[in-house]
Amino acid sequence: MPTKNKKPAGALLIGIHSVASALHQRPEQLIEILTTSETKNPRVIELVEEAKSQGISLSQHSRTYLDRLADDNRHQDIIAWFDADNIFSEKQLAQVLDNVGPAPLLLILDGVQDPHNLGACLRTAEAAGVAAVIYPKDKSSGLTPVARRAAAGAAEVIPLIEVTNLARVLRQLKDRGIWLAGTSDHATADIYSVDLKGGLGIVMGSEGRGMRRLTEELCDFTFSLPMQGSVSSLNVSVATGVCLYEALRQRGQA
Repeated sequence: MPTKNKKPAGALLIGIHSVASALHQRPEQLIEILTTSETKNPRVIELVEEAKSQGISLSQHSRTYLDRLADDNRHQDIIAWFDADNIFSEKQLAQVLDNVGPAPLLLILDGVQDPHNLGACLRTAEAAGVAAVIYPKDKSSGLTPVARRAAAGAAEVIPLIEVTNLARVLRQLKDRGIWLAGTSDHATADIYSVDLKGGLGIVMGSEGRGMRRLTEELCDFTFSLPMQGSVSSLNVSVATGVCLYEALRQRGQA
């Protein structure tokens, strides 16, 4: 059993789905899987047997210990330490873009606050084949265990670029010929009248406030989602899905 006052370096994955996704997609990056000694969950037991067959380090602990390690998030008797190699810094932006082809589809999140929303955005982005997701390190949720769980495995595979100065990064994207399309309730064009093909970064604002002023000013164009009912806006993760799949449709990929 590992020393309880020392945490391995790496990301914390919480719950059956997160651990299973890593085990099936990136087993070589699993540092250790921790389960409760009293678990009777057949899915957890199955994952433990799979991990044993792959030689992954395992340990058992009290449920109280896992509660504390998971910060009281629902862990379903299993968590894991994961060596994430898909998280890049602002300095590595060019390196990531050099590896994704000449006309990438990027998702840029300008300060999403709720980790559930961040995770849902990552899940949709991975499903839609987005080349990378860019988001600020400050004034946003950050890639917490809750966000990873909501991402349902996507947070471990899609390239993520955490930046300290989003405006500077947006200028760098423009210098590389990538167009920036921002979502705004005040836009005069709607999503079905704008061109979402080619090298493109779709910019989503934060819950409630939307994009910050400078972010919006750096966008090449903005568009809105037509609202036909009495509700004035969509959840940011839902709106992200609408935007990404319209971009796929226009690109002939949907």
